[in-house]
Amino acid sequence: MKIRLSCVILTILFTLPTLSVGQDRNQASSRSQDRITKEVRHELLMLPWFGVFDNIAFRVDGSTVTLLGQVVRPSLKSDAENAVKHIEGVEKVVNQIEVLPTSPMDDRLRLELYRGIYGYPALEKYALGVQKPIRIIVKNGHVALEGVVDNEADKNLAGMRANGVPGIFSVTNNLQVVPSK
Repeated sequence: MKIRLSCVILTILFTLPTLSVGQDRNQASSRSQDRITKEVRHELLMLPWFGVFDNIAFRVDGSTVTLLGQVVRPSLKSDAENAVKHIEGVEKVVNQIEVLPTSPMDDRLRLELYRGIYGYPALEKYALGVQKPIRIIVKNGHVALEGVVDNEADKNLAGMRANGVPGIFSVTNNLQVVPSK
């Protein structure tokens, strides 16, 4: 009986340190993933040709970064991948960014949408700053609004302004409401 009790106690004593080491590893990997997420966001926002007509999103899964979204310039797709793959801790980059087809009609719609949304007095506050929070994605006459706004009224207003531009086949309003701090 004493031998069994001793074995149980020794087993517990030896497994406790490994349990805490496993928890430390999980915390360290979580901190590493948070750091990678912050650095990826920073690198993408610093891309010189990343504009209001581009939408780049990403997902971090351990040491793998998946790039998503749509861009107007093919070079922006490769620039995004190159910027992210040099981040410490990133071992693999999966680039699923779509390059939008070139179209004079889509280019005209982009300009009219920009004027209609950012030129409207109630939405002018979103035109301030280098990185615009409302992304205007146009593909073959179909429009998707991506990004963030301060309230539901601004989201609806941006959608109405986009729907008011002639020549658009459809508008998908994917704007997220994130109240300003």
